[in-house]
Amino acid sequence: MFQIIGIVLLFAMVFGSYLLHGGNMGVILATLPYEMMAILGAGVAAFLIGNSIPTIKATGGGFAKVFAGPKWKASDYRDLLSLLFLLTKTMKSKGVIALESHIENPGESTIFNRFPKIMKDHFAIDFICDTLRMMTMNLEDPHQVEDAMEKQLEKHHHEALGPAHALQQLADGLPALGIVAAVLGVIKTMGAITEPPEVLGGMIGGALVGTFLGVFMAYGLVGPMANRLNQIVEEEGLFYKIIQSVLVAHLHGNAAQISVEIGRGNVPSGMQPSFLELEEALSAIPAEA
Repeated sequence: MFQIIGIVLLFAMVFGSYLLHGGNMGVILATLPYEMMAILGAGVAAFLIGNSIPTIKATGGGFAKVFAGPKWKASDYRDLLSLLFLLTKTMKSKGVIALESHIENPGESTIFNRFPKIMKDHFAIDFICDTLRMMTMNLEDPHQVEDAMEKQLEKHHHEALGPAHALQQLADGLPALGIVAAVLGVIKTMGAITEPPEVLGGMIGGALVGTFLGVFMAYGLVGPMANRLNQIVEEEGLFYKIIQSVLVAHLHGNAAQISVEIGRGNVPSGMQPSFLELEEALSAIPAEA
């Protein structure tokens, strides 16, 4: 919502100030299609040249994220803590054997299926199950498990940041592509040097539109979108860090309630459930679960 408001405000302030100062939109509109073809078309071409197919596809989804925001809401963090509570409590009270059926086939697990949104995140489920599987194989050194989880998180985070980095590189290149379009306009103008001053003035003005558009799109649109996407990826990454903190706390011998309380402390402030809210959520879980 704020992104749409920002875009509307951006266009209103930039072009509104131009018009109020006596600017002529006709010069911009006359050259706009050709300048956009040169700048945006070249930018897209450079984007395709410089990125892998998975990054290109992920960037398309990244644009949707910019406007939708992080996928994890406050209720999802509460559900994650409840899920981890059930898993660590089961391991603590019934042993690793009771947990094997859940982690080997989470799609049919009565524990995992209580939280359908988390089930849709394949990395979160695999991350939990792979870590618990290591524990069932008697890898109980908290430091080794924490190190292994950290490496998985780093790899996932690096891959998730790919679209944001690709967009930022596009933003960095747009001003230079605007100069390319402007230079082409100047070349065209120099080829018509014998024309009267009013004609040359229009041609020079059209050439300068290229520089304007390159800078405008870079710092007004694409760059801010890349920055917002980076923020979203960083925030979503905290969701997986909670998994790490809870499971490592469990390996240190803490009770399930203590482990999830440690995880609650790592939830982003705006999404963090209070102690009582988490307590109520855990109390609401049926005994058979």
